[in-house]
Amino acid sequence: MAFLFKRNPKTPSELVRVLNDQVTKLDNTNDLKKVQDDTSRYLSQITVILHGDEENVPQPDQISQLAQEVYSTDCLYLLIANLHNLEFNSRKDVSILFTTLLRREIGNRNPTVDHLLSKPKILITLLRGPENSETCLITGAMLRDCIKYEAITKYLLKEPLIWQYFNYSKNGTFENATDAFITLSDLLTVHKKAVAEFFNKNLEKFIFHINNLINLGNYVTKRQAVKLLSQLIMQRSNYHLLQAYVDSPQNLKLIMILLSDKSKNLQIEAFNVFKIFIANPKKSKPILDILIKNRDKLITYLRNFSTDRKENMREFNDEKEFVIQQIEDLPRLIVSNSNSSVDIPNLPNHARQQQQQQQQQQ
Repeated sequence: MAFLFKRNPKTPSELVRVLNDQVTKLDNTNDLKKVQDDTSRYLSQITVILHGDEENVPQPDQISQLAQEVYSTDCLYLLIANLHNLEFNSRKDVSILFTTLLRREIGNRNPTVDHLLSKPKILITLLRGPENSETCLITGAMLRDCIKYEAITKYLLKEPLIWQYFNYSKNGTFENATDAFITLSDLLTVHKKAVAEFFNKNLEKFIFHINNLINLGNYVTKRQAVKLLSQLIMQRSNYHLLQAYVDSPQNLKLIMILLSDKSKNLQIEAFNVFKIFIANPKKSKPILDILIKNRDKLITYLRNFSTDRKENMREFNDEKEFVIQQIEDLPRLIVSNSNSSVDIPNLPNHARQQQQQQQQQQ
């Protein structure tokens, strides 16, 4: 590019400084277009330093100078906080700068990870990304790149803002809510040891929020939430979460109600959680009461229960037969004076459902 061959081209450090100057003007200028253009030009020059172009090859010493200047200033914070004021291509260049530096290694160190942990306001700004519908897909992708690093994930899991992701996942546009849920899922699945420590301290709060998503979300949110729940309680390192979840009659009732949902896919996801309740060898009395009271309904339902998925069909059938056998082995009557057992809405008769669907089509 021509700017690299000027008589007095800016050094990487100078580029970062002039970029910072322009970004600070974005919120207070009479000529926003000019400031945006200047910011865009400097970001493009920085992208060439990092990745080169058809005429220039990246130089390690220039990248090092650039990184040091970024670390010594508020550059990343300024860019992310003002992302909404930038033009579309500039936003992409900010993402390139951020992820390139994030993946940069010096020996066994990730200097950008250290930088982010020393200046957590950058991570906090990324966490708040879903609050801006214009830029949340970019900040979401940047945050998920951060989650790949365990030290950052440990920090994020201690940050109260992560609980907002249960709200972000069911509010806003479909695309933005889905992106927020992907981030939430990554936070809770990528680093198993850190997540297990998180659950040890936040079991009840997590169960409340995941159930709230399952109960109040739209179809996609419900399905994603049940699938995530199944994945988490099946993870051996989350044993305490499994114990807490399957010991609650309220949780069992919620999952059994999902078995009667009109969506086959949601029924399948609910079954993957329900089978864990059944497989638990130490069922509490309230759990047994509910299962016994609904014994015949459950057996009738499960015998007609099927999946349209061709993959893992044999595994599904084996699990279904196991669940049926476990329920058949339950007593037919509740021997209890307890009021803990609660009627579950009638589970669907699949043959009747199919007949009704055919009639509607005709």
